[in-house]
Amino acid sequence: MTGGCPLEGEVRVSGAKNAALPIMCAALLTVKPLVLTNVPGLADVSTAARLLGQMGVAVERSDDGLMTLRAAQITSRVAPYELVKTMRASVLVLGPLLARFGEASVSLPGGCAIGARPVDQHIKGLQAMGATIVIEHGYMNARAERLRGARVVMDLVTVTGTENLMMAATLAEGSTVLENAAREPEVVDLANCLIAMGARIEGAGTDVIRIEGVGSLAGAAHRVMPDRIESGTLLAAAAAAGGKIRLIGALPETLDATLTKLREAGATIVAGKDTIEIEMSRRPAAVSVRTAPYPGFATDMQAQFMALATVASGTATITETIFENRMMHALEMRRLGADITIQGTTAVVRGVEKLQGAKVMATDLRASAGLVVAGLVAQGETLVDRIYHLDRGYEALEKKLGALGARIRRVK
Repeated sequence: MTGGCPLEGEVRVSGAKNAALPIMCAALLTVKPLVLTNVPGLADVSTAARLLGQMGVAVERSDDGLMTLRAAQITSRVAPYELVKTMRASVLVLGPLLARFGEASVSLPGGCAIGARPVDQHIKGLQAMGATIVIEHGYMNARAERLRGARVVMDLVTVTGTENLMMAATLAEGSTVLENAAREPEVVDLANCLIAMGARIEGAGTDVIRIEGVGSLAGAAHRVMPDRIESGTLLAAAAAAGGKIRLIGALPETLDATLTKLREAGATIVAGKDTIEIEMSRRPAAVSVRTAPYPGFATDMQAQFMALATVASGTATITETIFENRMMHALEMRRLGADITIQGTTAVVRGVEKLQGAKVMATDLRASAGLVVAGLVAQGETLVDRIYHLDRGYEALEKKLGALGARIRRVK
Protein backbone atom coordinates (compact mmCIF):
# COMPACT_ATOMS: atom_id res chain seq x y z
CA MET A 1 0.00 0.00 0.00
CA THR A 2 1.04 3.59 -0.58
CA GLY A 3 0.09 5.97 2.21
CA GLY A 4 -1.01 9.57 2.22
CA CYS A 5 -4.56 9.31 0.80
CA PRO A 6 -7.45 10.55 2.93
CA LEU A 7 -10.39 8.13 3.03
CA GLU A 8 -13.77 9.13 1.55
CA GLY A 9 -17.04 7.29 0.93
CA GLU A 10 -19.17 4.62 2.52
CA VAL A 11 -18.71 0.92 3.19
CA ARG A 12 -20.81 -1.90 4.65
CA VAL A 13 -19.66 -3.68 7.82
CA SER A 14 -19.50 -7.49 7.74
CA GLY A 15 -20.95 -9.90 10.31
CA ALA A 16 -18.96 -10.46 13.50
CA LYS A 17 -16.47 -13.31 13.55
CA ASN A 18 -16.60 -13.50 17.35
CA ALA A 19 -20.39 -13.92 17.24
CA ALA A 20 -20.57 -16.26 14.23
CA LEU A 21 -18.17 -18.90 15.63
CA PRO A 22 -20.02 -19.68 18.91
CA ILE A 23 -23.40 -19.47 17.15
CA MET A 24 -22.23 -22.06 14.58
CA CYS A 25 -21.26 -24.36 17.48
CA ALA A 26 -24.75 -23.90 18.95
CA ALA A 27 -26.07 -25.96 16.01
CA LEU A 28 -24.72 -29.02 17.87
CA LEU A 29 -27.43 -28.53 20.52
CA THR A 30 -30.34 -29.50 18.23
CA VAL A 31 -31.40 -32.03 15.58
CA LYS A 32 -33.23 -29.24 13.73
CA PRO A 33 -31.65 -26.87 11.17
CA LEU A 34 -30.06 -23.60 12.30
CA VAL A 35 -30.25 -20.94 9.56
CA LEU A 36 -27.82 -18.02 9.87
CA THR A 37 -27.55 -14.83 7.83
CA ASN A 38 -24.82 -12.16 7.74
CA VAL A 39 -22.12 -14.83 8.25
CA PRO A 40 -18.75 -13.31 7.25
CA GLY A 41 -16.53 -14.98 4.65
CA LEU A 42 -13.46 -15.54 6.84
CA ALA A 43 -10.77 -18.18 7.27
CA ASP A 44 -11.93 -18.87 10.86
CA VAL A 45 -15.52 -19.41 9.70
CA SER A 46 -14.26 -21.92 7.12
CA THR A 47 -12.23 -23.69 9.84
CA ALA A 48 -15.31 -23.90 12.09
CA ALA A 49 -17.39 -25.25 9.19
CA ARG A 50 -14.70 -27.87 8.53
CA LEU A 51 -14.60 -28.87 12.21
CA LEU A 52 -18.40 -29.22 12.41
CA GLY A 53 -18.50 -31.03 9.07
CA GLN A 54 -15.95 -33.54 10.35
CA MET A 55 -18.36 -34.28 13.23
CA GLY A 56 -21.21 -34.99 10.85
CA VAL A 57 -22.89 -31.57 10.71
CA ALA A 58 -24.23 -30.78 7.23
CA VAL A 59 -23.06 -27.23 6.48
CA GLU A 60 -24.38 -25.30 3.47
CA ARG A 61 -22.96 -21.86 2.66
CA SER A 62 -23.66 -19.29 -0.02
CA ASP A 63 -21.70 -16.19 -1.03
CA ASP A 64 -24.33 -13.82 0.37
CA GLY A 65 -23.64 -14.77 4.02
CA LEU A 66 -26.37 -17.43 4.30
CA MET A 67 -25.43 -20.60 6.21
CA THR A 68 -27.57 -23.59 7.16
CA LEU A 69 -26.30 -26.13 9.71
CA ARG A 70 -27.96 -29.49 10.34
CA ALA A 71 -26.59 -31.54 13.25
CA ALA A 72 -29.14 -34.39 13.20
CA GLN A 73 -26.51 -37.07 12.43
CA ILE A 74 -23.39 -36.59 14.56
CA THR A 75 -20.78 -39.22 13.71
CA SER A 76 -17.83 -37.94 15.77
CA ARG A 77 -17.57 -36.13 19.09
CA VAL A 78 -13.89 -35.27 18.69
CA ALA A 79 -12.33 -31.86 17.96
CA PRO A 80 -8.85 -32.80 16.69
CA TYR A 81 -5.62 -30.93 17.42
CA GLU A 82 -5.05 -30.14 13.71
CA LEU A 83 -8.10 -27.84 13.68
CA VAL A 84 -8.07 -26.58 17.29
CA LYS A 85 -4.45 -25.38 17.00
CA THR A 86 -5.39 -23.08 14.07
CA MET A 87 -8.44 -21.62 15.83
CA ARG A 88 -8.87 -21.52 19.59
CA ALA A 89 -12.64 -20.97 19.28
CA SER A 90 -12.86 -24.70 18.41
CA VAL A 91 -13.05 -25.29 22.17
CA LEU A 92 -16.66 -24.00 21.91
CA VAL A 93 -17.86 -27.45 20.78
CA LEU A 94 -17.09 -28.86 24.25
CA GLY A 95 -20.18 -27.55 26.07
CA PRO A 96 -22.74 -28.35 23.33
CA LEU A 97 -21.40 -31.89 22.72
CA LEU A 98 -21.36 -32.68 26.43
CA ALA A 99 -24.87 -31.28 26.96
CA ARG A 100 -26.50 -33.14 24.06
CA PHE A 101 -24.51 -36.39 23.88
CA GLY A 102 -22.93 -36.73 27.33
CA GLU A 103 -19.42 -37.00 25.92
CA ALA A 104 -16.79 -34.98 24.06
CA SER A 105 -13.09 -35.13 23.33
CA VAL A 106 -11.55 -31.75 22.53
CA SER A 107 -7.87 -31.02 21.98
CA LEU A 108 -6.23 -28.53 24.32
CA PRO A 109 -5.62 -25.37 22.25
CA GLY A 110 -1.87 -25.15 22.90
CA GLY A 111 0.17 -21.96 22.53
CA CYS A 112 -1.07 -18.64 21.27
CA ALA A 113 1.08 -15.84 19.88
CA ILE A 114 -0.55 -13.15 22.04
CA GLY A 115 -0.25 -14.97 25.36
CA ALA A 116 -1.72 -17.60 27.66
CA ARG A 117 -5.43 -18.20 27.13
CA PRO A 118 -6.16 -21.14 29.44
CA VAL A 119 -9.34 -23.22 29.37
CA ASP A 120 -9.40 -23.93 33.11
CA GLN A 121 -12.59 -21.88 33.64
CA HIS A 122 -14.41 -24.00 31.03
CA ILE A 123 -13.31 -27.19 32.81
CA LYS A 124 -14.12 -25.88 36.29
CA GLY A 125 -17.62 -24.82 35.25
CA LEU A 126 -18.47 -28.09 33.50
CA GLN A 127 -17.17 -30.06 36.49
CA ALA A 128 -19.48 -28.02 38.74
CA MET A 129 -22.32 -29.13 36.44
CA GLY A 130 -21.42 -32.79 37.03
CA ALA A 131 -19.03 -33.57 34.19
CA THR A 132 -15.98 -35.77 34.62
CA ILE A 133 -13.08 -34.33 32.65
CA VAL A 134 -9.76 -36.12 32.27
CA ILE A 135 -6.85 -34.61 30.36
CA GLU A 136 -5.01 -37.34 28.45
CA HIS A 137 -2.56 -37.13 25.54
CA GLY A 138 -3.35 -33.43 25.01
CA TYR A 139 -7.13 -33.89 24.93
CA MET A 140 -9.93 -32.94 27.32
CA ASN A 141 -12.03 -36.11 27.54
CA ALA A 142 -15.36 -35.16 29.09
CA ARG A 143 -18.30 -37.30 30.18
CA ALA A 144 -21.62 -36.68 31.93
CA GLU A 145 -24.85 -38.70 32.03
CA ARG A 146 -26.78 -35.43 32.11
CA LEU A 147 -25.40 -32.10 33.17
CA ARG A 148 -27.00 -30.56 36.25
CA GLY A 149 -27.57 -26.88 36.89
CA ALA A 150 -25.02 -25.26 39.20
CA ARG A 151 -23.78 -21.92 40.47
CA VAL A 152 -20.50 -21.14 38.74
CA VAL A 153 -18.36 -18.19 39.84
CA MET A 154 -15.66 -17.59 37.25
CA ASP A 155 -12.25 -16.57 38.61
CA LEU A 156 -11.70 -14.20 35.70
CA VAL A 157 -13.85 -12.82 32.92
CA THR A 158 -13.69 -15.18 29.94
CA VAL A 159 -15.77 -14.74 26.78
CA THR A 160 -15.42 -18.28 25.40
CA GLY A 161 -15.77 -19.72 28.92
CA THR A 162 -19.06 -17.85 29.39
CA GLU A 163 -20.28 -18.99 25.97
CA ASN A 164 -19.31 -22.65 26.47
CA LEU A 165 -21.00 -22.86 29.88
CA MET A 166 -24.10 -20.97 28.72
CA MET A 167 -24.56 -23.42 25.81
CA ALA A 168 -23.99 -26.43 28.08
CA ALA A 169 -26.51 -25.11 30.63
CA THR A 170 -29.33 -24.81 28.06
CA LEU A 171 -29.83 -28.61 28.14
CA ALA A 172 -28.78 -29.19 31.77
CA GLU A 173 -31.23 -30.36 34.41
CA GLY A 174 -32.38 -27.43 36.58
CA SER A 175 -31.04 -23.89 36.73
CA THR A 176 -27.49 -22.60 36.25
CA VAL A 177 -26.16 -19.24 37.43
CA LEU A 178 -22.97 -17.90 35.83
CA GLU A 179 -21.34 -15.18 37.95
CA ASN A 180 -18.56 -12.86 36.78
CA ALA A 181 -19.80 -13.65 33.27
CA ALA A 182 -18.45 -11.84 30.20
CA ARG A 183 -20.69 -8.94 29.10
CA GLU A 184 -19.52 -8.71 25.48
CA PRO A 185 -22.16 -8.02 22.78
CA GLU A 186 -21.17 -11.31 21.11
CA VAL A 187 -22.27 -13.19 24.27
CA VAL A 188 -25.63 -11.40 23.99
CA ASP A 189 -25.90 -12.33 20.29
CA LEU A 190 -25.29 -16.02 21.13
CA ALA A 191 -27.90 -15.81 23.91
CA ASN A 192 -30.42 -14.29 21.49
CA CYS A 193 -29.84 -17.15 19.04
CA LEU A 194 -30.21 -19.77 21.82
CA ILE A 195 -33.43 -18.08 23.03
CA ALA A 196 -34.77 -18.27 19.45
CA MET A 197 -33.99 -22.02 19.63
CA GLY A 198 -36.08 -22.34 22.80
CA ALA A 199 -33.48 -21.81 25.53
CA ARG A 200 -34.45 -19.98 28.74
CA ILE A 201 -31.75 -17.40 29.43
CA GLU A 202 -31.84 -14.17 31.45
CA GLY A 203 -29.14 -11.60 32.15
CA ALA A 204 -26.94 -11.88 29.04
CA GLY A 205 -25.00 -8.61 28.81
CA THR A 206 -24.67 -8.40 32.60
CA ASP A 207 -22.17 -10.19 34.85
CA VAL A 208 -24.80 -12.66 36.12
CA ILE A 209 -26.50 -14.95 33.59
CA ARG A 210 -29.28 -17.36 34.62
CA ILE A 211 -30.16 -20.36 32.46
CA GLU A 212 -33.08 -22.70 33.10
CA GLY A 213 -32.37 -26.02 31.37
CA VAL A 214 -34.88 -27.46 28.88
CA GLY A 215 -35.32 -31.00 27.50
CA SER A 216 -34.43 -30.12 23.91
CA LEU A 217 -33.87 -27.16 21.61
CA ALA A 218 -35.46 -26.49 18.22
CA GLY A 219 -34.09 -24.95 15.03
CA ALA A 220 -34.12 -21.21 14.44
CA ALA A 221 -33.21 -18.42 12.04
CA HIS A 222 -30.75 -15.81 13.31
CA ARG A 223 -28.88 -12.84 11.83
CA VAL A 224 -25.28 -12.50 13.06
CA MET A 225 -24.56 -9.07 14.59
CA PRO A 226 -22.24 -6.58 12.81
CA ASP A 227 -18.51 -6.81 13.61
CA ARG A 228 -17.65 -4.04 16.09
CA ILE A 229 -13.89 -4.67 15.69
CA GLU A 230 -14.04 -4.30 11.91
CA SER A 231 -16.10 -1.15 12.45
CA GLY A 232 -13.53 0.18 14.92
CA THR A 233 -10.64 -0.66 12.60
CA LEU A 234 -12.18 1.25 9.68
CA LEU A 235 -12.93 4.23 11.95
CA ALA A 236 -9.35 4.21 13.30
CA ALA A 237 -8.04 4.11 9.71
CA ALA A 238 -10.10 7.20 8.83
CA ALA A 239 -8.95 8.98 12.00
CA ALA A 240 -5.31 8.28 11.11
CA ALA A 241 -5.47 8.98 7.36
CA GLY A 242 -8.01 11.82 7.55
CA GLY A 243 -11.12 12.29 5.44
CA LYS A 244 -14.77 11.40 5.93
CA ILE A 245 -16.32 7.94 5.79
CA ARG A 246 -19.68 6.38 6.61
CA LEU A 247 -20.17 2.83 7.87
CA ILE A 248 -23.48 1.17 7.07
CA GLY A 249 -24.83 -1.92 8.81
CA ALA A 250 -22.89 -1.03 11.99
CA LEU A 251 -24.01 -1.24 15.62
CA PRO A 252 -22.89 2.02 17.32
CA GLU A 253 -24.01 1.04 20.86
CA THR A 254 -21.38 -1.74 20.92
CA LEU A 255 -18.58 0.77 20.25
CA ASP A 256 -18.93 3.29 23.10
CA ALA A 257 -15.33 3.01 24.37
CA THR A 258 -13.86 3.22 20.84
CA LEU A 259 -16.03 6.18 19.77
CA THR A 260 -15.18 8.07 22.99
CA LYS A 261 -11.44 7.71 22.32
CA LEU A 262 -11.81 8.70 18.64
CA ARG A 263 -13.65 11.86 19.70
CA GLU A 264 -10.82 12.57 22.18
CA ALA A 265 -8.41 12.28 19.24
CA GLY A 266 -10.31 15.06 17.47
CA ALA A 267 -12.67 13.15 15.18
CA THR A 268 -16.24 14.34 14.57
CA ILE A 269 -18.57 11.33 14.86
CA VAL A 270 -22.29 11.07 14.12
CA ALA A 271 -23.92 7.76 15.04
CA GLY A 272 -27.32 6.73 13.65
CA LYS A 273 -29.34 3.58 14.34
CA ASP A 274 -27.10 1.40 12.17
CA THR A 275 -24.67 3.92 10.69
CA ILE A 276 -21.55 5.72 11.90
CA GLU A 277 -20.01 8.75 10.19
CA ILE A 278 -16.52 9.95 11.07
CA GLU A 279 -14.74 13.06 9.82
CA MET A 280 -11.12 13.94 10.62
CA SER A 281 -9.78 17.19 9.20
CA ARG A 282 -6.62 17.65 11.28
CA ARG A 283 -3.72 15.75 12.77
CA PRO A 284 -5.07 13.47 15.52
CA ALA A 285 -4.38 14.31 19.17
CA ALA A 286 -2.61 11.63 21.24
CA VAL A 287 -5.03 9.56 23.35
CA SER A 288 -4.00 7.03 25.98
CA VAL A 289 -5.89 3.73 26.27
CA ARG A 290 -6.00 0.89 28.76
CA THR A 291 -7.61 -2.35 27.60
CA ALA A 292 -10.29 -3.96 29.78
CA PRO A 293 -13.14 -6.47 29.42
CA TYR A 294 -16.33 -5.07 27.86
CA PRO A 295 -17.63 -2.39 28.26
CA GLY A 296 -14.03 -1.19 28.64
CA PHE A 297 -11.65 -0.50 25.77
CA ALA A 298 -11.31 -3.68 23.66
CA THR A 299 -7.94 -5.45 23.53
CA ASP A 300 -8.81 -6.19 19.88
CA MET A 301 -8.60 -2.42 19.14
CA GLN A 302 -5.26 -1.84 20.88
CA ALA A 303 -2.98 -2.28 17.84
CA GLN A 304 -5.10 0.00 15.65
CA PHE A 305 -5.00 2.77 18.29
CA MET A 306 -1.24 2.33 18.63
CA ALA A 307 -1.01 2.97 14.88
CA LEU A 308 -3.14 6.11 15.31
CA ALA A 309 -0.89 7.27 18.17
CA THR A 310 2.28 6.94 16.04
CA VAL A 311 1.27 9.99 13.94
CA ALA A 312 -0.67 11.89 16.63
CA SER A 313 0.30 15.18 18.19
CA GLY A 314 1.70 14.44 21.66
CA THR A 315 2.50 11.30 23.66
CA ALA A 316 0.11 8.41 24.36
CA THR A 317 0.46 5.49 26.76
CA ILE A 318 -1.16 2.23 25.67
CA THR A 319 -1.56 -0.36 28.41
CA GLU A 320 -2.54 -3.97 27.68
CA THR A 321 -4.22 -5.76 30.61
CA ILE A 322 -5.82 -8.76 28.84
CA PHE A 323 -2.96 -10.52 27.01
CA GLU A 324 0.59 -10.37 28.29
CA ASN A 325 2.31 -10.63 24.90
CA ARG A 326 0.24 -8.32 22.71
CA MET A 327 2.80 -5.66 21.84
CA MET A 328 4.67 -7.41 19.02
CA HIS A 329 3.25 -5.00 16.43
CA ALA A 330 5.11 -2.16 18.20
CA LEU A 331 8.44 -3.53 16.98
CA GLU A 332 7.14 -3.63 13.41
CA MET A 333 5.73 -0.10 13.66
CA ARG A 334 9.21 1.07 14.68
CA ARG A 335 10.38 -0.16 11.25
CA LEU A 336 8.02 2.45 9.80
CA GLY A 337 9.69 5.17 11.89
CA ALA A 338 7.37 5.14 14.90
CA ASP A 339 8.77 6.31 18.25
CA ILE A 340 7.58 3.60 20.65
CA THR A 341 9.11 2.53 23.97
CA ILE A 342 7.87 -0.66 25.62
CA GLN A 343 7.79 -0.82 29.42
CA GLY A 344 6.34 -4.19 30.44
CA THR A 345 2.74 -4.24 29.23
CA THR A 346 2.69 -0.50 28.47
CA ALA A 347 3.82 1.21 25.27
CA VAL A 348 4.77 4.88 25.36
CA VAL A 349 4.12 6.31 21.88
CA ARG A 350 5.50 9.72 20.94
CA GLY A 351 3.75 10.89 17.79
CA VAL A 352 5.92 11.73 14.78
CA GLU A 353 5.03 13.98 11.82
CA LYS A 354 5.38 11.19 9.25
CA LEU A 355 5.93 7.42 9.07
CA GLN A 356 8.01 5.94 6.23
CA GLY A 357 6.93 2.92 4.23
CA ALA A 358 8.82 -0.35 4.80
CA LYS A 359 8.34 -4.09 4.73
CA VAL A 360 6.70 -5.33 7.95
CA MET A 361 5.39 -8.65 9.24
CA ALA A 362 2.06 -9.41 10.90
CA THR A 363 2.33 -11.49 14.08
CA ASP A 364 -1.38 -11.98 14.84
CA LEU A 365 -4.84 -10.99 13.61
CA ARG A 366 -5.21 -7.53 15.20
CA ALA A 367 -1.50 -6.72 14.81
CA SER A 368 -1.98 -7.12 11.06
CA ALA A 369 -4.86 -4.60 11.14
CA GLY A 370 -2.71 -2.16 13.13
CA LEU A 371 0.05 -2.41 10.53
CA VAL A 372 -2.44 -1.74 7.72
CA VAL A 373 -3.65 1.41 9.53
CA ALA A 374 -0.01 2.52 9.95
CA GLY A 375 0.71 1.77 6.27
CA LEU A 376 -2.18 4.02 5.20
CA VAL A 377 -0.37 7.05 6.67
CA ALA A 378 3.25 6.11 5.86
CA GLN A 379 5.07 7.94 3.05
CA GLY A 380 5.98 5.58 0.23
CA GLU A 381 5.18 1.91 -0.03
CA THR A 382 4.47 -0.45 2.88
CA LEU A 383 4.33 -4.21 2.38
CA VAL A 384 2.59 -6.24 5.11
CA ASP A 385 3.71 -9.87 5.11
CA ARG A 386 1.82 -12.87 6.57
CA ILE A 387 -1.65 -11.45 5.90
CA TYR A 388 -3.18 -14.89 6.42
CA HIS A 389 -3.57 -13.55 9.97
CA LEU A 390 -5.71 -10.70 8.58
CA ASP A 391 -7.95 -13.10 6.63
CA ARG A 392 -8.91 -14.88 9.86
CA GLY A 393 -10.94 -11.90 11.03
CA TYR A 394 -11.41 -9.33 8.24
CA GLU A 395 -13.53 -9.94 5.15
CA ALA A 396 -11.82 -8.36 2.11
CA LEU A 397 -10.35 -5.46 4.12
CA GLU A 398 -8.21 -4.31 1.20
CA LYS A 399 -11.32 -4.05 -1.03
CA LYS A 400 -13.22 -2.04 1.58
CA LEU A 401 -10.29 0.35 2.11
CA GLY A 402 -9.75 0.53 -1.66
CA ALA A 403 -13.40 1.55 -2.12
CA LEU A 404 -12.70 4.42 0.32
CA GLY A 405 -9.79 5.67 -1.80
CA ALA A 406 -6.81 3.92 -0.18
CA ARG A 407 -4.01 2.87 -2.55
CA ILE A 408 -3.89 -0.72 -1.41
CA ARG A 409 -3.74 -4.09 -3.11
CA ARG A 410 -3.11 -7.72 -2.30
CA VAL A 411 -0.03 -9.26 -3.91
CA LYS A 412 0.69 -12.96 -4.27
